[in-house]
Amino acid sequence: MTVGTIVWLSSELMFFAALFAAYFTVRSAAPELWAQETALLNLQFATANTTILVLSSFTCQFGVFAAVRGRAGREGSLLQIGKWGMREWFILSYIMGAIFIGGQAFEYAELVEHGVTIQSSAYGSLFYLATGFHGIHVVGGLLAFLLVIGRTYVARKFTHEQAVSAVVVSYYWHFVDVVWVALFAAIYLIQ
Repeated sequence: MTVGTIVWLSSELMFFAALFAAYFTVRSAAPELWAQETALLNLQFATANTTILVLSSFTCQFGVFAAVRGRAGREGSLLQIGKWGMREWFILSYIMGAIFIGGQAFEYAELVEHGVTIQSSAYGSLFYLATGFHGIHVVGGLLAFLLVIGRTYVARKFTHEQAVSAVVVSYYWHFVDVVWVALFAAIYLIQ
């Protein structure tokens, strides 16, 4: 299961590499368009949204540590973070990922208000394709979190297979985060 996930993520990496190639190719052909359109981006908001997503990788990893120790749920009160199990960490990661998606939707609405749409220009097309496909991958990760969390509530006992599932979901989530950091750098920082 783990090896298959790594192979699949490698194919996803090639998909995003093609989007990066298209982005930089069109950008080099129309630098004036890029200067005009990137000026409309809200760097501060995108930085805060990115920070939330990156921090969710840490909470996800804490969930993996708990899963590997065999701790599906918390062993103390909800306020005792040190005693949280995989569920609590994954729920927090889910919430942070959902906030990120909400932030993307807010940013899309802001850009559409400024006339940047998927059909308005090559910049708009590539911006929405790259960030939209990434968003779809984030939603996939959110669904995976729900599946793994749900399985722990249904099962009578937390098993090694469930811990492996948590690890595999974390691979995917970390991949999604790393891709976003690269997209963020390409779109928001390299102007």
